[in-house]
Amino acid sequence: MCILFFKFDPRPVSKNAYRLILAANRDEYYHRPSKSADFWDNSSEILSGLDMEEGKEGGSWLGISKKGKMAALTNYMQPQINKHAKGRGALVTNFLTSEMDSYSYLKKVASEGHLYNGFNLIAADLR
Repeated sequence: MCILFFKFDPRPVSKNAYRLILAANRDEYYHRPSKSADFWDNSSEILSGLDMEEGKEGGSWLGISKKGKMAALTNYMQPQINKHAKGRGALVTNFLTSEMDSYSYLKKVASEGHLYNGFNLIAADLR
């Protein structure tokens, strides 16, 4: 089970206070290859871990950009898994690299959600 905890304060009392505190646990198979959180090779604007599993390379479960975009993904169990479904990790990386605001992106994802196995997606514009 993946777990995500966050506290968001859009107007912190102090200028030294954090607007976002985020903690996440990715309960994935230990043998599943991934890269640790780092700035992407092709973009020093985006920080995330990256999935390296064959066929799902480049997806992520949690990321943030210097432009103030943040996305987090958790999966949930379904009675039956569609082996031909799109990789859910692309939902995070696609948002972080897009020019869309979070509301527009989530509306788009809602219309395409049936193409993926079960997931929860948080996308936010923090600026």
